[in-house]
Amino acid sequence: MAVRTMPAMEAVVHVLRSEGVDVAFGCPGAAILPLYKALEQVGGIEHLTVRHEEGATHMADGWSRTNGKVGVAIGTSGPAGTNMITGLYTAHADSVPILCITGQAASSKLHQEAFQAVDIVEIARPVTKWAVQIKEAAQAPWIFREAFRIARSGRPGPVLVDIPIDVAQQSIAYDPDIDVPLPVEEVRPHLPRVEAALDLLLAAERPLLLAGGGVIGADAAEELREVAECLRIPVQVTLMGKGAIREDHELYAGMTGVQTSQRYGNRSFLESDAVLAVGARFGDRHTGTLDVYRGERKFVHVDIEPTQLGKVFPPDLGIVSDARLFLRALAEAARARGVVREDGAWVERVRELRATLTRREDFDDVPIKAPRVYKELNAAFGESTHVVTAIGLYQIWGGQHQLAYRPRHYQVCGQAGPLGWEIPAAIGVRKALDSAGRGDAEVLGVVGDYGFQYMVEELAVAAQYRVPFVLVMLNNEYLGLIRQAEIPYGINYQVDLHYDEYGSDNVKIMEAYGCAGRRVFEPGEIAGTLAWARKEAAATRRPVLVEVMIEREANTPHGPAIDAVREFEPVP
Repeated sequence: MAVRTMPAMEAVVHVLRSEGVDVAFGCPGAAILPLYKALEQVGGIEHLTVRHEEGATHMADGWSRTNGKVGVAIGTSGPAGTNMITGLYTAHADSVPILCITGQAASSKLHQEAFQAVDIVEIARPVTKWAVQIKEAAQAPWIFREAFRIARSGRPGPVLVDIPIDVAQQSIAYDPDIDVPLPVEEVRPHLPRVEAALDLLLAAERPLLLAGGGVIGADAAEELREVAECLRIPVQVTLMGKGAIREDHELYAGMTGVQTSQRYGNRSFLESDAVLAVGARFGDRHTGTLDVYRGERKFVHVDIEPTQLGKVFPPDLGIVSDARLFLRALAEAARARGVVREDGAWVERVRELRATLTRREDFDDVPIKAPRVYKELNAAFGESTHVVTAIGLYQIWGGQHQLAYRPRHYQVCGQAGPLGWEIPAAIGVRKALDSAGRGDAEVLGVVGDYGFQYMVEELAVAAQYRVPFVLVMLNNEYLGLIRQAEIPYGINYQVDLHYDEYGSDNVKIMEAYGCAGRRVFEPGEIAGTLAWARKEAAATRRPVLVEVMIEREANTPHGPAIDAVREFEPVP
């Protein structure tokens, strides 16, 4: 058999393509040019040139969250890699599989403090599942195969591959026609533990299912619904699990938390006596004070990552499993026992709470109150809309008021909370939809006035490559979440962004990038302006901004414990 040879970086591009990568986000530089040459020579992978490498990581992140594949971000040596650390941390925190590829100075120069030579592998190690430098050119395709396997295996997450330029310039023996992705091992549940979980649920008087981000990541929404309907158990979601079950489903019981929560969600959780948590990590903004959260109720914790079990508190039963495979096994166990259940007093109680413990959204005040904005968003955008939002008061309002109906349609950076995530993430979401032939699905980014400017330069990417989406900005001319956090300190210090008439003219910023925007002051103007923005985005194939001037010193409901959430507005 004749040995096939090719440049090592061409082999890498063949691996990327076979792993399902059809678009990459990056910024070329001298040390990564061999890979860029290979991208041009091999073809088949679209490339968007970003304005900042952090933006590339968030684009890859949004792309991956939408289609479940491994998103790819590319940068050169030195500061390109260090600029990627925030994106790696974000993906690591939220269990998103992305691959960052960095160029590196020549191997012989790494100990000599060469230009833009930094040990990015050691820097990235704490925020990746695997960070590695290719030492020999012949390793290149196999290291990339392993990178994809690790990113997808177990609890998904980011990896980084660093390539010295001398290694990247070599040729190797490789035949892509006889190579395939490495298998990803399925993590199946131990069946006696599945039976024990079923025993606990059937013995409980007031059980709840709690769906975390692991249900979304495992594409287990259908299995979750099947279990809930079979056992007639109400379902709650975490912030990362939003969309795992339709929020208009008869068994939906809301969201528990000390920030992103519903009143009926917290109350139904407090009245429960057993919780089956699947793919949830018990984050502190969900649990609040642990003694209140735990109470006397029993907990079953299911997670694909063994070290997650008992990390926050010891469950009564821990199960290591892929979320989809566990829920499927639980449904099969229930059917095998002939379990047939009707709605009892507990289901009716949860429905009563859901109907009565609500929050107002029908405000007509000027300045506009934020919940009114979400009321208008829910009315204007359909179920197929993909919502992208990040960190701030608007993340909390979004968790409380934004409706989600489908998995992978509500994208939020949950744990790391990097400001500026929305614009690049929305670009990634939009590109994933386009690749899947879903160009008719809309993308809605919800942003704050401060975070908007953190990665605003990526608007140029969306304009250049014709990536349309609607941005809705809640502008209170404040660092609103931090102003709220300062209240217990008795200060209002260095959080006011107001100057001149409105502070930054965000409409003109949009126009400077070749995009469009309008500012809204009256609640009655919101619906019409949203309709204009949707049409404008479709017509121009570029982002469009609706800037809503909201109440300046508004506060979101919050508190230290799920039984001590303070409401700042009159409740129905």
